[in-house]
Amino acid sequence: MNGEFRDNVVMVTGASSGIGEQVAVQLAGQGAKLALVARRADELARVVLACQTAGASTGGTAIAVPADLTDPNACAAAVATTVAHYGRLDTLVNNAGLGMWARVDEVQDLSVFQRVMQVNYFGAVYTTAAALPHLRARRGRIVCVSSLAGRTGVPMRSGYAASKHAMNGFFDSLRIELEGTGVTVTIVNPGFVGTGVQGRNLNASGVPLGFVPIDLNAAMTPAACAVQVLQAAAARKRELVMTARGKIGMWLKMIAPSLIDRIAAKAISRGK
Repeated sequence: MNGEFRDNVVMVTGASSGIGEQVAVQLAGQGAKLALVARRADELARVVLACQTAGASTGGTAIAVPADLTDPNACAAAVATTVAHYGRLDTLVNNAGLGMWARVDEVQDLSVFQRVMQVNYFGAVYTTAAALPHLRARRGRIVCVSSLAGRTGVPMRSGYAASKHAMNGFFDSLRIELEGTGVTVTIVNPGFVGTGVQGRNLNASGVPLGFVPIDLNAAMTPAACAVQVLQAAAARKRELVMTARGKIGMWLKMIAPSLIDRIAAKAISRGK
């Protein structure tokens, strides 16, 4: 995979932390030309510096493109900024995400479901729609960082799981529409990843939980997750289901769905 993305112009959303940050740094190490998109300009500036360091010997470089991905005009402007700076767009990594941990019967303000859907689903749709003409011109790649929760229901994560189900359905459909254009769609479904980003998980009231509700010692690191994301992207794989448990779960869901319900409930209760 080393060098697969050399001189490849890549837009990464949600690049200010976690998986997105690690994807960006690793791409820079391969010599990619990056446009890093997120709301937090200060954090983007930090990641740009990390990318410049990682890309010092490979020609990898990065620019910060602050944008609110819930705004379709901002998504279009981010794509336009990328193309204006680099002259093209080869790969789009839809990574921006917002979590939610709450029982449905605890939610008093249903707008929290809309907030999660706006970031996780509509943000990816808006950005992809704006990028598509440029990606078609380059026979490029669309990479989506989804979740195992996008393939099966998960207790306490109804809003998050729904947004990821929507994301997976959209991009599965788009893949078929793009058949013959040279543009490929790769959907990556990680399990628990220890991003440590406390503010990216909302509670039943729609405010940050203030802690990460998983066992970070048992979770995949963002760096390890990014390695698998880029391997799948380089190979233009259709889909990647991470972890042995995730792969077994997809098979079991077809033959023993109630067992998967119990496994999901146990995983959430244990936080791993």
